[in-house]
Amino acid sequence: MSITITEAAADRVQAYLASRGRGLGIRLSVRTSGCSGMAYEMEFVDELQEDDQVFEDRGVQVVIDPKSLVYLDGTEVDYAREGLNEGFKFNNPNAKSECGCGESFNV
Repeated sequence: MSITITEAAADRVQAYLASRGRGLGIRLSVRTSGCSGMAYEMEFVDELQEDDQVFEDRGVQVVIDPKSLVYLDGTEVDYAREGLNEGFKFNNPNAKSECGCGESFNV
């Protein structure tokens, strides 16, 4: 089981955490929603839950609950700018299809 983060994403997360002044890292999870069935969620983590799985890559802790890990195992978190758009992208090997915006997927 693994989750990785690119250098661009790590730099962005560390900048956000520094501007917030606190936080252990980011939490990735999935919920049922979106046009393809499952949607990614990302938020800051200030404290760990008992059953959290923690992955550290490039100095950033990525926290995932056990239910989401089944869908996110092997995912790479990236940060990209494309024209006027910028944001986090999820390169998920478990996704069989994604919606056009990349925010939801199907397994």
